[in-house]
Amino acid sequence: MIRYFLLLVAMLSVIGVHSQVKTKQEQKKKPVIVTDTTTVNKSKSNISSSLSGEALIFDYKIISRNNDTTFVDTTLTIKKEYRYNYLRKDNFNLMQFANTGQTYNTLSFDNASDNIVPKFAAQARHFNYMDVDDIKYYHVPTPLTDLYFKTVFSQGQTLDAFFTVNTSRQFNFSIAYKGLRSLGNYQNALTSTGNFRFTTNYQTRNGRYKMRGHIVMQDLLNQENGGLTDEDIQRFINDEEEIQDRSVFDPNFENAENNLEGKRFHLEQSYDILSKKDSIKDYKLSLVNTVSFEDKFYEYNQSAAVNSFFGDSFTNTIEDRVTLEDFYSDLGLTFQNTVLGKIAFKINYTNINYGYNSLVSLNNQLITNRIKEDFFGFNGSYKNQIGKFNVSGSVGANLSDRIKGNFLDANFSYEFSKNLSFFGKLNINNSLPNYNHLLYQSGYANYNWDNQNNFDTVKSQQLSFGIQSEKYLNAHVDISNIDNYTFFNLESQQDGVKIIKPIQYNSSIQYLRVKVQKEIRLGKFALDNTIMYQNVTSDTDVLNVPSLITRNTFYYTDEVFKKALKFQTGVIFNYFSEYNANGYDPLLAEFYTQNEIKIGGFPRLDFFINAKVRQTRIYLKAEHFNSSFTGRDYFSAPNYPYRDFTVRFGLVWNFFL
Repeated sequence: MIRYFLLLVAMLSVIGVHSQVKTKQEQKKKPVIVTDTTTVNKSKSNISSSLSGEALIFDYKIISRNNDTTFVDTTLTIKKEYRYNYLRKDNFNLMQFANTGQTYNTLSFDNASDNIVPKFAAQARHFNYMDVDDIKYYHVPTPLTDLYFKTVFSQGQTLDAFFTVNTSRQFNFSIAYKGLRSLGNYQNALTSTGNFRFTTNYQTRNGRYKMRGHIVMQDLLNQENGGLTDEDIQRFINDEEEIQDRSVFDPNFENAENNLEGKRFHLEQSYDILSKKDSIKDYKLSLVNTVSFEDKFYEYNQSAAVNSFFGDSFTNTIEDRVTLEDFYSDLGLTFQNTVLGKIAFKINYTNINYGYNSLVSLNNQLITNRIKEDFFGFNGSYKNQIGKFNVSGSVGANLSDRIKGNFLDANFSYEFSKNLSFFGKLNINNSLPNYNHLLYQSGYANYNWDNQNNFDTVKSQQLSFGIQSEKYLNAHVDISNIDNYTFFNLESQQDGVKIIKPIQYNSSIQYLRVKVQKEIRLGKFALDNTIMYQNVTSDTDVLNVPSLITRNTFYYTDEVFKKALKFQTGVIFNYFSEYNANGYDPLLAEFYTQNEIKIGGFPRLDFFINAKVRQTRIYLKAEHFNSSFTGRDYFSAPNYPYRDFTVRFGLVWNFFL
């Protein structure tokens, strides 16, 4: 693997040097694309150069749903290393399972949310499910392609291919697909997922009408085995020779799989009713509208269910399936002025249909099989910049007696200098628990309940503040109070059968998080440190998190081949303190609270070599290379071992045509 890596680096280096020699000749034939943010800055000279035929990296815009705009970044940084994974996000507070595409155990929770409608079932399957806020829109001067590739664990690969183009200054579209297949090292642990995305945005020449929308289709399939048996867990810890080949383990079962699929059609549009911008007046009044429809289902299939891992079953074959149809539309006005800022108010309508096509009788009573409701609501927002102050806020509520919910979100920030800013945030949210807490049906007798009349809204308040400074440090503190916290709980365990039920905690929970990040540089060497401290106060242990999470990266950066090749190499140290980690239930595809088994307290060391040639970033990593000499007591969740030592390779390649 290392030989192939060095060969590829050498080939790309030659290509990079050769391309640099030709650059001056090629400038006469086509526009130059300046794509490296390490050599381009936002000075007036660089920006004006775009008028002479150069397309700068800042022209390749990425726009979020909240209209926050960034640009394509082709640099090689340690933050890119943290995001080079299946989720393509920094997973500092997540603990991966053994196979790529499986779920993650959450080491830290963020209670701030503006969502006031219950979430769908199978939240453990939603880490790679792309929601509305995860979709980005684009505006590019030339066609842009982004290719992500990374090897997996036995018989498979993961690839994320993306392409976007502006056919004119007014119209852009993008198309992307992320696919994964990985057999894994354990029996019946195959993962196969796909995420298709299509986005578009358009505005008229005068800019009065704007539109953007997306179509997303996703399917996330996982085989399930229930984890290792208690007997094999001890053999794993003892590192017995006959089970060093992980495929010889006999897991709890080998005949089940779950699948989450979803389709979403989303459209946002606005029309400027009044617009004036000159030296005297500057204002805009717009009519705005959103239409969104999402159709999702989750299913759990298992043959020969008589193995009784989940208890008694009504039939020998389990075919559980739950669906959700969610329609949302809003209509409102926004007013924008340089003095007053931006003010928006909308009236919205929601129609939901969650449930099952069958009726279940439990204790001689029929369990309701549907939650159907349509209701109106409202939301408003405000945003303004006053000197160095930035303030924003939003508020919303459901006008429904059944799907109750409301939220308040307020943010402010102050920029002391380019190297130091302060921010604060207040979030208040009251909303119902997730749908599968309220209603669930299964072919297993233990997994049937109707809590629609038993559970109240979950009430949370979070106050957070911090500082951002690459020169000094980045620090974030949040304090949360949660009432009516609702979760899945391990109620009892008899003869190997776990009784897991949703319950609502009627007392208050106080939750403190302190996160500090600082990078220390000395010449070409650097030490990047991220540490999080957590503390939970409650009468009963219902929200379990490790008190300490840390990631420390020591690395070296240099440039060779006349600076055509930039590389970084180093070691990443990950650690979280021992705690009662949440267990994983493969039937629900949810995590549950348990206070019997502790995991954690083990180090994870990764060695990496990353390189960059022009717009290509190459990654080689020896993951968990310390597994053979620091002990085999490493787990992602009870009965689910973490990954053994492995070497993985991949790249991210950008094309600017």
